[in-house]
Amino acid sequence: MDVKRRIRDSLEASIEVAVEILRSLCRGPWLPCPNGHTLCSTCKTKVQNRCPTCRQELGNIRCLALEKVAESFVLSCGYSSQGCLGIFPYYSKLKHENQCSFRPYRCPFVGCSVTGDIPFLVGHLRDDHKVDMHSGCTFNHRYVKSNWLETDNATWMLTVFHCFGQYFCLHFEAFKLGEAPVYMAFLRFMGSPGDARNYAYSIEVGASSRKLLWQGTPRSIRASHRKVRDSHDGLIIQRSMALLFSGGDGKELKLRITGRIWKEQPNSEPGGTGIPNPSD
Repeated sequence: MDVKRRIRDSLEASIEVAVEILRSLCRGPWLPCPNGHTLCSTCKTKVQNRCPTCRQELGNIRCLALEKVAESFVLSCGYSSQGCLGIFPYYSKLKHENQCSFRPYRCPFVGCSVTGDIPFLVGHLRDDHKVDMHSGCTFNHRYVKSNWLETDNATWMLTVFHCFGQYFCLHFEAFKLGEAPVYMAFLRFMGSPGDARNYAYSIEVGASSRKLLWQGTPRSIRASHRKVRDSHDGLIIQRSMALLFSGGDGKELKLRITGRIWKEQPNSEPGGTGIPNPSD
C-alpha cells in the first residue's frame, strides 16, 4: 500500500511540474489573447495591447491550450497525508488547498509564521516562545505595566489553557481604537472554526465596586490575531476605566483578568445559556 501511495505521489508531483513548465512556456515570447489567438511579444506594443485578429484586450493573458491540458489532470489534495481524501482537477485543487480543513495551522503567537498541526504548535509555543501553560477551565491573571502610555500595539505574553482535551489561547494587549488607547482581552481556540463553536467563555475585570464582563464564543486560530482584534470580538477596556480598576495614583496599570471556559450544552445559543452549574 505504501509503495502504491509513493508511486501515486510521485506521478502527481511530476504532473504538477509539467503544468508549471507549460504555463511558463505559454507566457513566453508567444502570447495568446483571451480567445486563444497567438501574438508575438514584440508585436504586442505595436498593436496597442489589442489582438489584431479579434481586437480583444491583452491585459489578462490566458493560454487556452494550457487550461485544457490542466483541466484534464485529476490530483489528490496536497494534504492527503494529513487525512484529506479529496480528489480535484488541477485548478480546483489549488483553490481547495487554500481552504482545506486539513491544512496546517499558523502559530497563534503574534508575529510568528511557523505552521503545523495542533500538537506541534503546542510544543512550539512551550519550548520556543516560553508561553505559560495552564490546565483547567478557569483563569485569574494579573497584568502590570509601569508605563501605561505605551499603547501602540503593546502585547503581553500569550497564555495557553488546556481543558476538555483542547487548547485555548488567552490574549491581552494594548492598542489604539481610532485615537483612543484601549486594552483588550480575548480567547482563541486551537482547532477548527466548527469545533470552536462547541465552547464558550467569559472574561471579567473589575475593582472599586465596578465590573466589566464579556461573554462569547472563542474564535479559531484560523482567524488571524489581527482579524479578531480589529473586529473587537472580546473584552475592550477604555484607558480611563483601566486606570480606575488599577487603583493607586493612576500611574501604573494593574489589571486582574478572571474568566472561565465551558463546553456548550446541546441546543443552547453559542456563548449564551449553556453555562454549566458548578456541580457539572
